[in-house]
Amino acid sequence: MTQVPEKEAGALSAERAKADPSVAVEGTDLEEQIVVFQMGKELYALKIEYVNEIIRMQEITEIPRVPEFVEGVINLRGKVIPIIDLRKRFGLPASEETASTRIIIVAIRELMVGMIVDKVHEVLTIPGTSIEPPSPFFTSVDIEFLRGTARVEKVGKLENRLVILLNLEKILTLREQAAILELRAQE
Repeated sequence: MTQVPEKEAGALSAERAKADPSVAVEGTDLEEQIVVFQMGKELYALKIEYVNEIIRMQEITEIPRVPEFVEGVINLRGKVIPIIDLRKRFGLPASEETASTRIIIVAIRELMVGMIVDKVHEVLTIPGTSIEPPSPFFTSVDIEFLRGTARVEKVGKLENRLVILLNLEKILTLREQAAILELRAQE
């Protein structure tokens, strides 16, 4: 097996991260911008490249024959956007909608989807050196949905917190994405 010098390994990891935004840049000097949000007491984050916009909760129209975690659809400036409840997707306990509840509109491949979260905190820039591989010990969310974790000094009023980095490409399977696209085509 060929050993790659540490400096070159970091460059290779950075190139992979540029080619595929779902790849964590753990251990590199490459910085990453993330949108930090909360579900329950845990902080989660998505790469900002995936986020189109963040909106307040609004009326969701239910649709038949969708997975339980798909709440329905909304009309966002003439576009039908499927809405998923991340708590249900991750098997977390339900929570009441509050004034802080938001929908994060993201692009997963060709599919625009809204994700319901408890609260959006802020956009942060974190160094790749702060990103660690995913670990099941820090969250009750299935490790398949994770890209890694990062310790951040301050998120809003919260200090020295662990942020769980989500792998957006894994939140919906290809089959689920195809089913949602098919439903949108029927609208």
